[in-house]
Amino acid sequence: MRDLHALPKAHLHLHFTGSMRHGTLLELAERDGIHLPDALVAEWPPQLTAADEKGWFRFQRLYDVARSVLRTEGDVRRLVREAAEDDVADGGRWLEIQVDPSGYAARFGGITAFTDLVLDAVRDASASTGLGMAVVIAANRTRHPLDARTLARLASQYVDRGVVGFGLSNDERRGRTTDFAGAFAIAERAGLLLVPHGGELRGPEHIRTCLDSLHAGRLGHGVRAAEDPDLLSRIVDAGVALEVCPVSNVALGVYSDLTSVPLPALMEAGATIALGADDPLLFGSRLAGQYATMRAAHDLSDAQLAELGRMSLRASRAPKDVLDRGLADIDAWLAAPDS
Repeated sequence: MRDLHALPKAHLHLHFTGSMRHGTLLELAERDGIHLPDALVAEWPPQLTAADEKGWFRFQRLYDVARSVLRTEGDVRRLVREAAEDDVADGGRWLEIQVDPSGYAARFGGITAFTDLVLDAVRDASASTGLGMAVVIAANRTRHPLDARTLARLASQYVDRGVVGFGLSNDERRGRTTDFAGAFAIAERAGLLLVPHGGELRGPEHIRTCLDSLHAGRLGHGVRAAEDPDLLSRIVDAGVALEVCPVSNVALGVYSDLTSVPLPALMEAGATIALGADDPLLFGSRLAGQYATMRAAHDLSDAQLAELGRMSLRASRAPKDVLDRGLADIDAWLAAPDS
């Protein structure tokens, strides 16, 4: 069994605050006297579920508490740098980190100023770690669709300056997805990759809405496409990649255990899959951990794991030199003797 930390891969589903190291959360909270709930301290990682509205509210509350420890420009730069360092340690070659600037605007001078800060931090972290990095700006579906249009216009201003995609996050059972079509049309005209969340807490019918109304080029999660063979065939034919996050799926109650995550069915159907960690701060597992859990749960061969690495890179917006080098190194990883 080859070392999965050495397998080159891209990370396409990682939320900004959710990327924070647990130790960093504790240190920043202590610095500023911020009280953290036991679920983020002694009981970490927290026991979570999103089976009902109360469960999702608890998850979101913990995320908001964690975000509150980011008080200074240095905190933001540290978070980005540490996220890059962690991905490099896990074999990452390319990271597309997802952020909703409106969630940080009040403390950091507005959405434009915060976006500038994040992009500058990304450039610095990429230079210091060697990891290729980009940003996906995501709207929050619990806010008004006009706010999403504002963020889409913001993201459009940063095309070719570090922003590669536009997303839609939070509980997909909230609001009407079709109301966000206007925002996604703005992003689409700008040439951004469209990456809404869909097919996690809701099933195939919502994936269809994301495809039809938002013109999704990648799906955040999308794992429940396995429940509808016709839909899955459509996804495969269209080349829409699925950002599958196994550990968070189980933690939030989408599946009862890791063996129930339908990764083999998706792979057998020919779907393009990029494993992601979602929110390591809340789920306790980083990028390489997703590969390790799926290897153990489904007895995946190293050849299958290598193909998952290839698919993650091909589904990314990584430049050609990063892609070519990563694919070559995957071939070398697979050709080397196992341990």
